[in-house]
Amino acid sequence: MIKKCVGCGSILQSLYENKEGFVDEVLDDIKYCKRCFRIINYGDYKIIQKDSVEYENLFNDIKNKKELILFLCDILTLDDTLENLNNFKGKVLLVITKKDLLPKSVKDTKLLKYINDNYNINVIDIVFVSSVKNYNLDLLMSKVNKYKLSNKVYLVGNTNAGKSTLLNKIVKSYGNNDEVITTSKLPNTTLDTIEVKIDDNLTFIDTPGIVLNDNYLTMVNAKDVKLISANKEIKPRTYQMKPNQSILIGDYARIDYTSNHENSFTIYLSNDIKVQRININTNNTLKDLKIHSFNLKDHKDIVISGLLFCKIVKDASINIYVKDGVKVFERNNLI
Repeated sequence: MIKKCVGCGSILQSLYENKEGFVDEVLDDIKYCKRCFRIINYGDYKIIQKDSVEYENLFNDIKNKKELILFLCDILTLDDTLENLNNFKGKVLLVITKKDLLPKSVKDTKLLKYINDNYNINVIDIVFVSSVKNYNLDLLMSKVNKYKLSNKVYLVGNTNAGKSTLLNKIVKSYGNNDEVITTSKLPNTTLDTIEVKIDDNLTFIDTPGIVLNDNYLTMVNAKDVKLISANKEIKPRTYQMKPNQSILIGDYARIDYTSNHENSFTIYLSNDIKVQRININTNNTLKDLKIHSFNLKDHKDIVISGLLFCKIVKDASINIYVKDGVKVFERNNLI
């Protein structure tokens, strides 16, 4: 009989220690693979490499299902990839996670208007949630029961969007199952589909996170992932920028301001990362990184994928230095 790990969805096996689903011995009462057991009990994360073709085949299969699909997106990573939701054949309910990371003054109605005004997406509804604060979970469940096409509902989203964390909260609040899915800030925690039965009328199917290779979180080690990933309400940091000033973002990024007028930059990122304002002409720190140049109109954000977004008030010429391969882009001010 095939047994799956409750935590990551992998088939349990005792032959290959460096493959997914490894246990010392497959027994009837074993629920978690060795990797998940160590993540849950010791925070000891072990990277498991899987063939990307397996993930592609899985998501292509889900895209073609005529079911309700919850697509989860981290509030800090909103970009035009949302328009890929138009490729799903089923109903898509967009769930924006980690609402608790933004200041409480940022209301759902404003964010909803922002998404509708800036992205061409075909979804049946949008819900903002926080698994940490249990925010809007009742609203989400009411919409799930309203829109579901069968007893099965799929959870899809990018790595670190919070799918497994949300599902664990739903299980705890609405189900009779006390088994938890393995969660971690690191990529590739969920390795295969996991079916979680809430009641006789509803089963959620969790899926592996879509790994974005242009995201900072997929390019750094476990220590840096924990530092970069915000885990509580962000305290915005505002800098009145003068010409030829620069901002250092820890050891991760540099933002040079080269316009000839004063400006205002407000940075939203993990509270644990040190930010320092320096002089462009006397400090070359991080200039060995990849440069991205922008000439921005007023009221634009600059986003460094997986790390931060920076709200800029006036038009601005800037150079941004980041790790090679990280996506850097502009968008209209989110806040």
